[in-house]
Amino acid sequence: MKLLKDLTYGINIKEIKGSTNVAVDQLAFDSRKVVKFTLFVAVKGTQVDGHEYIEAAISSGAVCVVCQKIPKKIHKEVTYIVVQNSAKALGVLASNYYDNPSEKLKLIGVTGTNGKTTSVTLLFNLFRLLGFKVGLLSTVENKIHNEVVPSTHTTPSSLELNELLNKMVTKGCQYVFMEVSSHAVDQHRISGLTFQGGVFTNITRDHLDYHKTFDNYIAAKKGFFDLLGTDAFALYNVDQSHGETMVLDTKAKVVSYGMNSVCDYKVKIIENRFDGMTLNLDGIEVDTKLIGDFNAYNLLVAYSVGNLLGYEKIDVLTTLSSLSAPEGRFQHITSKTNITSIIDYAHTPDALENVLQTINNIRLGKELVITVVGCGGDRDKGKRPIMAEIACRLSDQVIFTSDNPRSENPDDIISEMQKGVGQADLSKTLSITNRKEAIKTACSIAHGGDILLVAGKGHEKYQEINGEVIPFDDMEIVKENLKIMNK
Repeated sequence: MKLLKDLTYGINIKEIKGSTNVAVDQLAFDSRKVVKFTLFVAVKGTQVDGHEYIEAAISSGAVCVVCQKIPKKIHKEVTYIVVQNSAKALGVLASNYYDNPSEKLKLIGVTGTNGKTTSVTLLFNLFRLLGFKVGLLSTVENKIHNEVVPSTHTTPSSLELNELLNKMVTKGCQYVFMEVSSHAVDQHRISGLTFQGGVFTNITRDHLDYHKTFDNYIAAKKGFFDLLGTDAFALYNVDQSHGETMVLDTKAKVVSYGMNSVCDYKVKIIENRFDGMTLNLDGIEVDTKLIGDFNAYNLLVAYSVGNLLGYEKIDVLTTLSSLSAPEGRFQHITSKTNITSIIDYAHTPDALENVLQTINNIRLGKELVITVVGCGGDRDKGKRPIMAEIACRLSDQVIFTSDNPRSENPDDIISEMQKGVGQADLSKTLSITNRKEAIKTACSIAHGGDILLVAGKGHEKYQEINGEVIPFDDMEIVKENLKIMNK
C-alpha cells in the first residue's frame, strides 16, 4: 500500500476535500475494476465520462476520487482531489504508484504517421543483439526482452504503460523503444513519463476521424516533443515538411536526419532490390535486408539513435545489416512460378504510395503490378478516394475489397474508394467485397514475374466485421492460393 499524499506528488491540485494520509492499494479509471482501497480517477474519455461512475466506484471500495469537479453527493470517508485534467493526473499518479519506472530506463519514443513500428522494432533488435536487455512497446506486440505481451493499442493506457515499464525494470531492461501515437499524446497517456529521446518519422493524412483537422493532428504529434526535457534528444526527419515544426518549442537537443537535405545523419540508396538494399549510411556502404526509401529512413533512425546513445558506428551498422523488417511491413515471398507477393500494412495514402513507388522502382518493366486494397470502416472517409487513385496510378490491375469494415457496410466503403478512379482507369479495376476471394482472384490473375501487393492489414491476423473479430491472415491466403508451403 502507498499513501495518497505520496502518489499525488507532481500533480497540479486545485482543491482537496478530506485527508491525504490515506492508504491506497491500487489505481483504476474503470469503475468496474475498483475494489477496496482503490484510488479512482474520473477521466473524461472520448466515449464515456468517468465522473458519471464516481458513485459506483465508491460503492465498490474507492477511498479516494481524483476528478475535475466535486460531485453533488459527498461521502465523508472518501477523499476528493480536484485537478485541471484527470487524464493528465492519471499519468503522474501511475508513474508515482510504480515508483517512476521510466526514470530508471532509457526510454525512446518514436512518433509519426508511418515508420513507427519498423523503427522501434529495428531499435529493439539492434540493442538486443548489442547485448542489452530491452523492452518494446509497439502496434504489433509488446516485449519484455524475450517475453511477448499482447498489444491492444499503439500506446497502452498510462496505467498499463507504467505497469509494463515497471516489469521491464524488474526484469533488468536498460532500454525501451516505444511507439507514441497522436491519440496517446492527445489523451495524456504519456503524462508523467521521462523520455531519453524522441523521434519524428513523418506526418501525412491519417486519424482525421479523431483529430478532425490536419492542424490538430500535427499539434498532437508536436505535443510529444514539447514534453521532452533538456537531457533528452529530439531527432527529426529534415526531409519532411513539418519536421522543423515538431521540434520548434522542444527543450531537448535537436538533431536531424534525412536523405535529400543537409542534416546531422544522412543516408543514400545505392541499389534497391527485392532481396534488400545497398546504402551509404553516414559515409559507410552497408548491405541490408530491408527494401525501399521508407526503410532507408527507418534504418537511419535506428543508426542515429544508436549513435546518439553512445555506441560505435561500426558496431551499430554491422548489427543493422543483419536485421529484417517486422512482420507485415513489406514482407515478401516468391512462388515457384516466380510471382512475388508483398504483404504490407500500408493503410494511409502516403504509405500506399511509398510501397507502390518502391515496387515500381525495382520492377524490370514487363511485370504486372497487381494491388489488392481496401479501407477501414469507422475511420477517416476522406482518404478512401485518395488511396484508390494512388493504387490505380501505380498499378496495372487493382482489386478493391474489404479491410476492417467494422460497423460500416463494406460495399459502401468500396463505393467511396471508387470515386477516386478516373475514367481511363476503370478498365483496370475490380471490386470484390470478400477479402479472401479478392486475394484468390489476384493470385489467379498473376503470372510468372508479376508482383502482387496485398495492402492494408499487414501483421493483423483478423478482420473486424459488425462487431465480430474473425481470424484472417493475408499471408496465409496468398500462400494457399500460390501453393507456397510454410517453411
